[in-house]
Amino acid sequence: MTEDTTTLTGRSLPPVRDWPTPDLDGTAFDPVLADLMREGPLHRIRLPFGEGWAWLATRYEDVRAITNDPRFGRAEVTRRQVTRIAPHFKPRPGSLAFADQPDHNRLRKAVAGAFTVGAMKRLRPRAQELLDGLVDGVVRDGPPADLIARVLEPFPITLVSEVMGVPEEDRERVHSWTREIISTSGGVEGADRAKQGLYGWITETIRARAEGGAEDVYGLLGAAVAGGEVAEEEAIGLAGPLQIGGEAVTHNCGQMLFLLLTRPELMSRWRQDVPGRGQLIEELLRFVPHRSSVGLARIALEDVELHGTTIRAGDPVYVSYLAANRDPGVFPDPDLIDPDRTVNPHLAFGNGPHFCTGAVLAKLQTELLLTTLLDRLPGLRLAVPSDRVEWRKKTMIRGPRTLPCAW
Repeated sequence: MTEDTTTLTGRSLPPVRDWPTPDLDGTAFDPVLADLMREGPLHRIRLPFGEGWAWLATRYEDVRAITNDPRFGRAEVTRRQVTRIAPHFKPRPGSLAFADQPDHNRLRKAVAGAFTVGAMKRLRPRAQELLDGLVDGVVRDGPPADLIARVLEPFPITLVSEVMGVPEEDRERVHSWTREIISTSGGVEGADRAKQGLYGWITETIRARAEGGAEDVYGLLGAAVAGGEVAEEEAIGLAGPLQIGGEAVTHNCGQMLFLLLTRPELMSRWRQDVPGRGQLIEELLRFVPHRSSVGLARIALEDVELHGTTIRAGDPVYVSYLAANRDPGVFPDPDLIDPDRTVNPHLAFGNGPHFCTGAVLAKLQTELLLTTLLDRLPGLRLAVPSDRVEWRKKTMIRGPRTLPCAW
């Protein structure tokens, strides 16, 4: 559905395109987004929840420009009900996702030490140990096995919990809260209950770590609050999205494994070209449709001209990283998975100041998961026909719900 509108000021605008964000099976690219990309670089869209409409930019260079431009801010979004995919929207103070400069750098500094390249190198042996224990259990029990339930879900959640500093006895309930928060199936009430549970637990944990001197994230945040570097409500808002981040790795890797298990040429390339595995992972990161629709909006803080159109101050604006990663002007044959794609400046982890804080951790987990599973289970294959793999429904992060495999 579309509608033509003209503003009260006489500004002629392109039609508003409804984007219902349907449930999609497999790694299919969203057909609405594909249509928008073909039609032009800038559109007006309306998503299932929130109010009004928003601009959508789909071209790679426009996405990079907007995400690096301080004339587009995130903080203002917290004060408005912008059209959105999520049925629930109650951002907390301190969330990096909604912070503009200089607050963004101040907040990010409080947790940055836990996610550096050096920290990930130190974490790697422990990560491999955790993963090996999970795969040992799969090997011991024998096929078939649902790799989502047995490995792809528990590994990232456990590792993120270790980085964050979640005690082992609390991990299952923390995971149940994060899983509910990223789902859209439980509606506003279910998400609110999960958020109350998670953020109440985070508040207690940060208070308890104020003087512990731990190097995990909750320890760093407790010390930052005690030292006056961040307010307690900011520390709580910082921690929540980081805690939820493990869910994305599960479903991204689920998509990658599905592609490798259903495309023999990719699996052959993985096994034969060991030095090229890193390059193939980057190509899979570019290709997989890791989310439904779009992420978080920005608000134009002043009038901005783009492709001959004036985006007015106050207009909400979305960018699509998925569309940018399929821009044929940057990625030749963008709908093909090309393991030989040596120039691959994909935006799978975002761009600009809001580039994913946990990107190095996510890459570490992805590499370990794919390498360990495929090396230790050399005959790995789907235990059901590919069209019978179940995919997640009503979710903001796409991926297989189950991945039954044999070997």
